[in-house]
Amino acid sequence: MIQVVDLYKKYPHAEHASVDSLSFSFTAGKIIGLLGPNGAGKTTTISILSGLIRDYQGQIHVLGSDTRKQAEQIRQKIGVVPQQIALYPTLSCRENLYYFGRLYQIPQASLMSIVEEHLVYFGLADHADKQVKQFSGGMKRRANIIASLLNNPELLILDEPTAGVDVQSRSMILKFLKAYNEKGNSIIYTSHLLDEAEQLCDEVLIIDHGKKVIQGSPKELIALNDCTNLETLFLKLTGNSLRDA
Repeated sequence: MIQVVDLYKKYPHAEHASVDSLSFSFTAGKIIGLLGPNGAGKTTTISILSGLIRDYQGQIHVLGSDTRKQAEQIRQKIGVVPQQIALYPTLSCRENLYYFGRLYQIPQASLMSIVEEHLVYFGLADHADKQVKQFSGGMKRRANIIASLLNNPELLILDEPTAGVDVQSRSMILKFLKAYNEKGNSIIYTSHLLDEAEQLCDEVLIIDHGKKVIQGSPKELIALNDCTNLETLFLKLTGNSLRDA
């Protein structure tokens, strides 16, 4: 599903590289957790995987396609949920979803059906004609996720999808991710909620200072490193120092 070889990215005027000689691979059909402290390079990595950042060094294949040579082909097969809400605040939820659906050139009849189905599933059907700026944080997160699903992506990439949401929204999002994966789809997501990642992920990749630290199933990594849970493993490998961005 993903193959990354010697990925390197340094932003202009930055003192250090955000991603430095990073190599990893993931097989299809899994939920993958990309974990690391603040500033570890997580968002840069998924931005490169999803084609949002194109200026980098290294070789990357996503779903069997080269990210430089076949970027458009990849974009048709993936869905991306950014950390920030990527919706137009003065448009209604339904208007936002119709707009993004048209970008994928989904036929109108099919798009209407897809949008309504997801609005019901994510509990937004009764609020679909309200402006997004009137939504609560949890409602915005759920709408943000729907926008990434309209093309039925083989690979869903999410950056902190449950950050700052209420308990009910978080529960619904995690339930959805498990169900979506059970249909054979692949998921990569970042999170600082390590108990959540431990329960949800088939595999985790921990990075720090832009470099790979460890990769494997949470259960196996915890046992191999004589830790009690993923959080203690994370702190053992990345330290207790504060990482204010």
